[in-house]
Amino acid sequence: MNNIEEEAREAVRASVDPATFEAIETFVASCQAWGRVTNLVSVADRDRLWHRHVMDSLQLLPLAEGAGPDWIDLGSGGGFPGMVVALARKGTRMTLVESNRKKSAFLLQAAAASGASIRVEPRRIEALPTKVHDVVSARALAALDALLGYALPFFGERTIGLFPKGRDAAREIEEARRRFHFEVRETPSRTEADAAILTVSQLTRV
Repeated sequence: MNNIEEEAREAVRASVDPATFEAIETFVASCQAWGRVTNLVSVADRDRLWHRHVMDSLQLLPLAEGAGPDWIDLGSGGGFPGMVVALARKGTRMTLVESNRKKSAFLLQAAAASGASIRVEPRRIEALPTKVHDVVSARALAALDALLGYALPFFGERTIGLFPKGRDAAREIEEARRRFHFEVRETPSRTEADAAILTVSQLTRV
């Protein structure tokens, strides 16, 4: 483990209680083991899971403060941010949506190993029934205009969307406004320069 990863791991340890840290550590170990046989994260990111993925996921938690417990994570992939949130945010009822069968199988195995309380939906987002959730998240799934189309069936009047975005966030917001009305707040990322987390609310179609 390099110095940046060790520092990130210790920062996570300091930010959560011991039981949560142990659960997250177990989850990271599962990612590393399964990553050798299925593409959970990119090859470049396998050696920086704590910094690039765990810390990145945890920074969503304060943005969801005050929101209800029902959380749906779209295109969950290797479990970031959904699995980390489920482990760290007590009382969350987390649904992970992942149509790739290998990845959804990993999510179930990793949840059993780490003790995460989750529900896995191994099908396409479009196939899910309409149901309002308190929080909708998605990371590296699609450009914002497409992403809001996926998210809309899960939005109610008080729902918030938490969507990490890179340096093109402003352009994506502008393009998305052609199809949707919404309020948005940008929070600078603490783990990646020029990136931000978009908090979206009051989402409706134009």
